[in-house]
Amino acid sequence: MPESSPMTSRRRLVILISGRGSNMQALVQACRDQAWPAEVCAVIASRPDAQGLEWAREQGIATGALHHKDFPSREAFDTALAAEIDRYRPDYVVLAGFMRVLTPAFVNHYAGRLVNIHPSLLPMFPGLHTHAQALATGVRLHGCTVHFVTPVLDHGPIIAQGCVPVLAGDTPDALAQRVLEVEHRVYPAAVRWLAEGRVRLTADQRVEVEGEPPRLFTGSGMG
Repeated sequence: MPESSPMTSRRRLVILISGRGSNMQALVQACRDQAWPAEVCAVIASRPDAQGLEWAREQGIATGALHHKDFPSREAFDTALAAEIDRYRPDYVVLAGFMRVLTPAFVNHYAGRLVNIHPSLLPMFPGLHTHAQALATGVRLHGCTVHFVTPVLDHGPIIAQGCVPVLAGDTPDALAQRVLEVEHRVYPAAVRWLAEGRVRLTADQRVEVEGEPPRLFTGSGMG
């Protein structure tokens, strides 16, 4: 957990999005409704036309946008992105559908403070098109994973997971919708633990959660 913030302080969160930001909305609403010891200081998008920016502005949250096409390299984009994020002095940077592969320098700058949700039960199906991969492989369970970000894509110590059954006749879109419903429960729970100082990343890169609340969430069809 960040040493710069005492246990009694409000954690400062910056959320990164690329599109409509449905997980961002779930996080903001949970933070307010459940009175987390945290505040969402800013929502920053990788595209100026990201739909989630308008919603965030309507909530009174500061917003920003940087378009990768305006920069000569991935490194230049990430340097500018980090400078924009650091204006808000975040304790945690939360990726919520941020569709950019981040450079090692960026990830290391926020080591232990950068979290992501991925739409699969990692380590299965990293990368894109996870729901189609799940159907093609024939797995019976699919889901999502909240994890600390490392320089290896879709890899890192796991904080929590959520799962749903793969049903007969499923399409990638139908499966994605059921997984998204679980994401909206898993991600707020995991970020709340971070805000409360209940998550610890050990020296050997394991996640310990104080009180060991359930770290596997189930969705519709699981009984």
